Amino acid sequence: MAAPVGTLDCEDFSMFQEVLKVMRNIDDRIVHSLNTTVPTVSFSGKVDATQTCKQLYESVSVKAMTSTIPVCCSCFAVITSCVSQMMEAHLSRDKAIKSCISQTSQVVGQLRQERAKDSDNLALIKQLRKEQTKLKLMQSELNVEEVVSDRSLKVFNERCRIHYTPPKVK
Repeated sequence: MAAPVGTLDCEDFSMFQEVLKVMRNIDDRIVHSLNTTVPTVSFSGKVDATQTCKQLYESVSVKAMTSTIPVCCSCFAVITSCVSQMMEAHLSRDKAIKSCISQTSQVVGQLRQERAKDSDNLALIKQLRKEQTKLKLMQSELNVEEVVSDRSLKVFNERCRIHYTPPKVK
């Protein structure tokens, strides 16, 4: 379906976005699991959070990239593991996006140098604009990644703050 994390294709922006979408599934699954299994204060007496967490940990797993990652995130004994996996996913995506931004920036720099030598070459100018647009889109994906990470951590903090406080990213 999508390329593994290590081989993020920076040339094709559509594929780049698709791989990021797949990589972000872990956050969506964690948020969904937290929202559907960890009771709010008003329902805390009706649901045994410990038992729910245990069942969630034992039964739910997410296929993310090439490994299976347990989605527990409120199970007391394994919260640290879930948080570290979520943080690792955030850092992995951040690193991949920044790597593509760096590669594309280099291409833009080279094209600018070529344009300085041959300012009348329309194909070169068109290619430069295309790469500049791709660079801007990748930079906006970095902003999207920040929002996704913040949202996941916010939901986690709202649901799990009584049991565990994850370390700050950055």
